[in-house]
Amino acid sequence: MSSGIRKNWKPNVLPTDPDATRQLQEWLASSEYNLNGMGRDFRGADLSGGDFSNAWFTDAILVGVRLASTSFYRADLQSADLTGADLTGADLVRANLDEAVLRSARLDGTDMVRASLCDVDASGASFRRARFLGASLIDTDMRGADLTDAVLDENFFEIKVDDTTVVRGLTGTVFGPITVFSGESSQELAGAELEAWIGARGGQVRVIPPRRPSQ
Repeated sequence: MSSGIRKNWKPNVLPTDPDATRQLQEWLASSEYNLNGMGRDFRGADLSGGDFSNAWFTDAILVGVRLASTSFYRADLQSADLTGADLTGADLVRANLDEAVLRSARLDGTDMVRASLCDVDASGASFRRARFLGASLIDTDMRGADLTDAVLDENFFEIKVDDTTVVRGLTGTVFGPITVFSGESSQELAGAELEAWIGARGGQVRVIPPRRPSQ
């Protein structure tokens, strides 16, 4: 992002932590580098509308932070804690969210094309109308999550769900399998069983065979 664009955007509210605030202000004043927010505590901030493309938020604390309509294109959010954060309408294309915490976060209308969400705790999160095209969801906990009207396309979709996971209007193609939890027991569903489970709950997903490695 150019320095001119940065000057046209300012955080609505700065983080409570003075070190995180200083890091943001130094980055906004420069056009020479991408933001390095690794391990920083951004709680209390409203960063809505910011462009954090290619930024580093590895291990950052973003609990409850407002991030609506932000761009995290190719950003590294690995192991970041986004519990309860508001990412409505955010651009997460090709973002790395592996091992991040998204518990009860709001990601409605997010663009998550080719994002990586491996080993993510997204329990209770809202993904209404999110676009997961080509994203990798492996060992992703979506128990209690809301996937209403979300769109999939050739996704690795090895997620954990339960009876409180909402899949109404979920469409697209996936590789599967998913693991359905019920009390102390769990069951792995793939193929026609996975299609039927989603179909019975108002979604329409087609399970496709895994791709064969190229010779």
